[in-house]
Amino acid sequence: MIDKLKEQIDNKKISVEDVAKEYISKAKKLNPELNAYISITEDYALSHLSYSPQNKLSGIPGIIKDNINIKGLRTTAGSRILENYISPYSASVVLNLSDFTLVGKGNMDAFAFGSSTENSGYGVTHNPLDKTRVAGGSSGGVAAAIASGSALFGIGTDTGGSVRQPASFCGVVGLKPTYGLCSRYGLIAMGSSFDTPGVITRNVYDSAYVLNEIAKYDKKDSTSMKVAKQDYTKFRDIKDLRVGVLNFSEEGVDSDVIDAFSNSIKTIKSLGCKVKTIDLPHLKYSLAVYYILVPSEISANLARYDGIRFGNHPEKTEDNNFESLSDFYVEARSKFEDEVKRRIIIGTYTLSSGYYDAYFNKALKVRNIIKQEIKNAFLDVDVIISPTTPSVAFKIGKKIENPLSMYLSDIFTVSSNIAGIPAISIPNGYYNKLPTGLQIMGRSFGESTILSLANFIEQKLWK
Repeated sequence: MIDKLKEQIDNKKISVEDVAKEYISKAKKLNPELNAYISITEDYALSHLSYSPQNKLSGIPGIIKDNINIKGLRTTAGSRILENYISPYSASVVLNLSDFTLVGKGNMDAFAFGSSTENSGYGVTHNPLDKTRVAGGSSGGVAAAIASGSALFGIGTDTGGSVRQPASFCGVVGLKPTYGLCSRYGLIAMGSSFDTPGVITRNVYDSAYVLNEIAKYDKKDSTSMKVAKQDYTKFRDIKDLRVGVLNFSEEGVDSDVIDAFSNSIKTIKSLGCKVKTIDLPHLKYSLAVYYILVPSEISANLARYDGIRFGNHPEKTEDNNFESLSDFYVEARSKFEDEVKRRIIIGTYTLSSGYYDAYFNKALKVRNIIKQEIKNAFLDVDVIISPTTPSVAFKIGKKIENPLSMYLSDIFTVSSNIAGIPAISIPNGYYNKLPTGLQIMGRSFGESTILSLANFIEQKLWK
C-alpha cells in the first residue's frame, strides 16, 4: 500500500500536497468521534512538505505517538503535566523517516502507562470498529488512526505490548523490533530497558517497508546495536520453518481467541511449516516480573518531572504560597494522572530500603531465567506463536477501576519485552465483527523470519 502510493507520487500522478491534504482532512473529520490524535499538525505538515525520490517514505502520511519528540511541536506523552512542552529536538526514529508527511501526534495513555488509552490526559481513544470499545494502549491513538485510514503508517512505542495489543484490538499489524535495532533517542522514557519504537500499519509488507527506514544504528543511543543492513521486504521461504506453539493456560482467555488461534495453527501447517507445542514454565512469571521492574524504572525516569526541570511550573496563589520546596514538588507532581501516580508509588516501594532485594533484585533474577528459557527454546524452533491478547477489545470503562484486570491484557506480550526479542501481531480473524490477533515471536534480530511467516499467513487468510 505504501509502495503503491510512493510509486504514484514518483510518477507524478498525485502530488505530495494533495496526499497531505487528503489524509489531514480525513483525520480532522474522524478525530471528534475517535480522538486518535492529540494534535493534528496541519500547519506543520503543509509547511514542511518535501519530496525526494530516493527517500522511500517521501510524502507518505504518518502518525507519531505523542511520547516521541519532534522539534518545534508539542510533545505531551499523553499527560497534562507536559501540555505546554515544545520539543527542542527530534527523535532519531523521526529523522530516519526522511520527508514523510506528519498528519499528527497520536493519543496515548499518559507516559505510556496503560492498555486502553483511557489513562490519557486528553480523553479516551475509541476503537474505529466499535466506538463503545477501547482501541487498546498505550499506542491506541496510532492504532485507531491506521485502522480508520487517516494515516498509512504509525510509529509507537512498545514496552510490554503497547504496539501489538492495540494493533490486535483494531485489526491492524503491530511490529515490535528487537531491543537495540531502532534508536530510542528522543523517546520520552517509561522503562528504559524495555522501551522499543515500533511500527503499526495495515499490512505486513508496509511494516517491513517502514522497518527498513528506522532500523539504523545511532551513536546517540547507548543501547543501539550495529546490525548488518537488510531488506525486510524480501520475504524468505517458510517451508519447513519450525514453529513453536506456546502451551498456555486457557483460563481467562476468551473462547473466540482460542478458536482463532486454533485456526491459525491449521493455516500455518497448510503453509508447510513444522509445528510443535513448546512449554516455557517460567513464562507465567513474566507479568509479575514486568510489573516490578517497569514501575521501578518509571519511578527513576519520572523523578525529573518536578515542575523545575520538566513539567508545568506551579504558580503561587493565595491558597498555596509554597512555604517549602516540598510543597512546590507536591503541587507540581499532583498533576500526574492516577495510573502514573500508581506506578511511581509501586516503583518507589520496590526500590526502597528493605524491599530492594525482596522485589527488584529477585525480579531481575527471574527476568534472566525467562530470557535464558526463551533463548533455549529457539534451539528447537525458529519462531514461537501465541494469541496477542486474551480477549477482543473490551468496553470503555469496563476495566479502568480494576488495574489488575487491565494489566492482564498484556499477559501474552510482555515476555518478548523481557527477553528483548522481536514480535509481531497480525489480524487473525473476526468474531462478532471484532478482530483477534496472532503473535509471532522470533530470535533476537530475527525480524526477517517473523515478517516472512506473518506475510504468508496474511496472504493465506486475507487473499
